[in-house]
Amino acid sequence: MEVAIKKLTAFRLDSNLLDMLKSAAKREHRSLNNFVECLLMDAMYTEPNEETKAAIEEARAGKNLKKVDTSSFENFINPVVNERG
Repeated sequence: MEVAIKKLTAFRLDSNLLDMLKSAAKREHRSLNNFVECLLMDAMYTEPNEETKAAIEEARAGKNLKKVDTSSFENFINPVVNERG
C-alpha cells in the first residue's frame, strides 16, 4: 500500500469559516486537517456522469426548458414521477 505524500501548506481563511470548520470537524470526531482534506477531496473528485453533463449543457443553452408549477410539492413532483412511469 502506497503512503500518500503530504505537504505542509497555509491558507488564510475567514475567521467565521474557520470556526465553522472546527465545529464541524469536532462534531465528527475528526481533526481539522482531516476534515478539510476530505472536503477538498470530495470537491475535486466529484465529476458528473455523461447524462448529467448533457443535462447541464442543455440547461445552459436554454434547450427544452419547461415552466414548472412550484405552488405545491405535488404539482412540482408529479410530472417527474409520471415521466418515469
